[in-house]
Amino acid sequence: MGEAKTDYEVIVVGAGVAGIYQIKRLVDLGIDATVLESAPDLGGTWYWNRYPGCRFDSESYTYGFSFSRELLDEWHWKEHFSSQGENLRYLNYVADKFDLRRHMQFNCKVEAMQFDEARDLWQLKISDGRTLTCRFVSLAIGLLSAPTMPKLEGIADFKGRSFHTFYWPHEGVDLAGKRVAVIGTGATAIQLIGEIADKVGQLTVFQRRPNWSAPLNNSAISADEMAGIRARYDEIFAACALTPGSFLHAPQDRGFYEVSREERLKLWDKLYDERGFGIWLANFRDIFMDEAANAELSDYIADRIRRRVRDPRVAEKLIPKDHGFGVQRLPLETKYLEAYNRDNVHLVDLSETPLVRVTGNGLRTTERDYEFDIIVYATGFDAITGAFDLIDIRGVGGERLAAKWKDAPSTFLGLLIHGFPNLLMPTGPQSASASTNFPRGIENNVNWCTDLLQYMRDRGYTRADASREAEARWTAYVAKTYEIMLMRKAKSWFTGYNSNVAGHEEGTIRYFLYNGGTPKFRAIANDVAEKGYQEIAFSAGERVGVQAPAAGASAARL
Repeated sequence: MGEAKTDYEVIVVGAGVAGIYQIKRLVDLGIDATVLESAPDLGGTWYWNRYPGCRFDSESYTYGFSFSRELLDEWHWKEHFSSQGENLRYLNYVADKFDLRRHMQFNCKVEAMQFDEARDLWQLKISDGRTLTCRFVSLAIGLLSAPTMPKLEGIADFKGRSFHTFYWPHEGVDLAGKRVAVIGTGATAIQLIGEIADKVGQLTVFQRRPNWSAPLNNSAISADEMAGIRARYDEIFAACALTPGSFLHAPQDRGFYEVSREERLKLWDKLYDERGFGIWLANFRDIFMDEAANAELSDYIADRIRRRVRDPRVAEKLIPKDHGFGVQRLPLETKYLEAYNRDNVHLVDLSETPLVRVTGNGLRTTERDYEFDIIVYATGFDAITGAFDLIDIRGVGGERLAAKWKDAPSTFLGLLIHGFPNLLMPTGPQSASASTNFPRGIENNVNWCTDLLQYMRDRGYTRADASREAEARWTAYVAKTYEIMLMRKAKSWFTGYNSNVAGHEEGTIRYFLYNGGTPKFRAIANDVAEKGYQEIAFSAGERVGVQAPAAGASAARL
C-alpha cells in the first residue's frame, strides 16, 4: 500500500475474523478498500489473547470460514476445540491464501471518525498522524477487545510482573516455581487456571463471584476423522444455520415438563460428559425462561461441582448463588475444578475479604497481605460497545456515538445507526453475531452489509442512513426479546454489566444482544433487503472525479 494514498471507497476497521472476511468480499467485488488494524498483525482476539489455555469453545470445524470449498479441503483442524496458536495460524493461512495482507495496514489505530455531510464521506484520524477519507466505514471491531482493569489502588506499585490476560506477553511467561495471583474467575480465568495449576509454584485465585462452567471434553482430530468432517461440511454448516446459536447443538424438541425427572437426569448426564456446549444449548428451552426448570438444572450442575471438588467448603464457594446455570454465556473448562484439589492452589473469596490494594510485593485484602511474583488480571472486557467507545465517532450534526449510546445502544438490525450514514457494523450490538457462534453470525452480517454496498453501487447511491423510526422499532424489539429470558436478571456482559466500567455497574439493562436466534434474525434481515431496504434513506450526491457506475458494473468506486 502506498503511504501517499489517503482516499478509499471503503475502510474496514479491524483485521480479526470479521475484518478478514469483509475485505475478502470487497476485494472480490473490485472495490477500492483497505483494512486498518491497531495491532502489529492480523488476528484480532487470536492475536492478542495468548494466555495459557486460550482456545475455541466452538467446535473448530464450525468456527472456520465457509466461503471457500478449497480452503475447507486444505485445512486440517488438529483438535475439536482449537488453541489460540493454531487459530492464529489459520487466520494467517486464510489471509495469505487469498492475498489479503496487501490490503491491510497495521499499527494503525483509528482515533476519530467524522462524517462529512457535504461530501458524503467519512474522515478518519489515524494514530500515525494521517487523515484518511472514504465513502463507507465497516467497523469490524471485536466484541471483547476493550480489556478492563479492576478499580484498585497501587497497580503501578507492584515490583513483579503483572498484566491483563488480553496482553499476555507474546514471548511467553516462565511460571515454574512462581507465586502467581489470578484476579477473576470468569471465562478467561477458568481456562487459564485449569492450564497453569500444575505448572506454577503457588497459585492464589481471587474470586469476586463464581461462574458456572462445564467440561470442554476436548480431544485430537485424526486424519481419518478430519476426512469425514470435510465430507460433511455442507451438512455441518446447514445444521449450524438452523440452530438459534449457530452451533451444532440444537435445543430439545421436548419441553422440560414433558419428560420425567429421571429422563432429565439421564439427558444431563449424557450432555455433561459430551464435548462442548451441549449441556447448555442442547438442553430444554425452558431452562432459559422458567425459574423452576433452571433451578433444577442448576442444582444438578452444583452436585457435579461437589463431586469434582474434594473440599466441601471450597466447592460451595465455586457454586454461584446469584444466577442460574446458563443464563449468561457458559465458560467451558478443562481441569478447572480439579485445580482446587491441588495443595498449591488457594481460593480467596473476595465477598468475605475484599481486595484493598496492590502493594509493592503483592495484594492486600481486608484480612492479610499476600506476596506474589506475578499478578494476572483476568478482569474481563467492556463488552460489545467498549471498542466503539474507544473511537471518537461523530455523525450528522457532529453527534457523538458515545453520547447517543450512553445509556444503551440503539441500532437498526445491529448493522446500521440512524444519523451515522454509511457506517456499517458487521460486529455491532443488537445483531445476532454477539449471541452466536461468531464466524457463522459474522458471515451473515458481512454478506448483508456487502449486498447493501452492491445495491448502492448498482444505483449510483452515495449515502445510506437508517430511518429514526426503523431504529426505534428494532431497538424496542431487541429489548422485548429479553422479557422472557432469565438473563435479564443476571450480572453479565449480556446485559451490559461490568463493575470495572463507569455506568455499567448496577442498574439499567443495556440491551446488547438479539435473543431471537440466528434463523429468525437472518430471515428478518434478508426480508429488509428483498423489499428494497425500505427502512433506509438513500441519496446520490456528487463526488469530484467520480462517475456513478452503470447497473452491474464492476467499477472500484461506488
